[in-house]
Amino acid sequence: MDVTAEVWLGTIAVLVVVFVVDLVVIGRRPHEPSMREAGIAIGAYSGLAVLFGVWVWYAHGARFAGEFFAGWLTEYSLSVDNLFIFVLIMANLRVPRKLQQFALMFGIVLALIFRGIFIAAGAAVIERFSWVFFVFGAFLIYTAAKLYIDYRADDDSDEATENAVMRWVRTRFPATPDFRGTKLVVSEDGRRLVTPMLLVVVALGTTDLLFALDSIPAIYGLTQEPYLVFTANVFALMGLRQLYFLIGGLLQRLVYLSVGLAVILAFIGVKLVLHALHEYGWDEALGIDVEVPIWLSLLVIIGTLAVTTVASLVKSRRDQRSGQ
Repeated sequence: MDVTAEVWLGTIAVLVVVFVVDLVVIGRRPHEPSMREAGIAIGAYSGLAVLFGVWVWYAHGARFAGEFFAGWLTEYSLSVDNLFIFVLIMANLRVPRKLQQFALMFGIVLALIFRGIFIAAGAAVIERFSWVFFVFGAFLIYTAAKLYIDYRADDDSDEATENAVMRWVRTRFPATPDFRGTKLVVSEDGRRLVTPMLLVVVALGTTDLLFALDSIPAIYGLTQEPYLVFTANVFALMGLRQLYFLIGGLLQRLVYLSVGLAVILAFIGVKLVLHALHEYGWDEALGIDVEVPIWLSLLVIIGTLAVTTVASLVKSRRDQRSGQ
């Protein structure tokens, strides 16, 4: 895939403008978006992603368009799973509803920064060391197994809101007892105090860092094009803040989302291991064709997400009826 420097710069400029405009609006008027506002934003961002995928198809062919859509859907699903942790953080730190959108914007910007760093690092490592595909594949298979084990254990602990970084901030910096709007630090009686909003940002940032470790190997299992890896991640983060408010209780109804993500990550992990075998020519020694076509990857991802969503909603409805 031949992407010129002009296309790279133009794409980054457009996406940065979208994020900056969104950030300025949120910083000026923190509020809880209405259903209509959230729905329009999500529809617009999703439409932009689809249009971008169509442009990739037109400019670079169906293969790369398929890689983009597969990567976007996978990253979007991982981002939705990330919202579960965000919900816990907001609830446990008692963030007022009107301030949650501001906090989420911080979380999304931090996620974009961390993923950008890991994308650049991943591209550099992959270009020099083919064996990293074995590492990525093993890591994704491990992550898939952990997701499934956590689901089976029904682990609803709040450890994500009280990690080592959070505990360090709490013990090192005196904090105000309540929120002071969107301020992270305030000065009172000659003392500099952090606010609970800073603790929220720290919790979201450390969570984003952990999720970036999962998402980057996953996307590189679907495409090795840095341009597609970057754009798929950015489009997956767009509208996530509005989605948080739009779906509300639906997050709690997607009871099988972790299982679906475990299947997808395990599939991509195996795909990466097979790709590594191909890179070293071991597939010929084994007498098998180990390359997984992108259309099959896209079919597995869409099929798994569809089955997961339908099964989750059916189970939630049955549980609701049995509880009545």
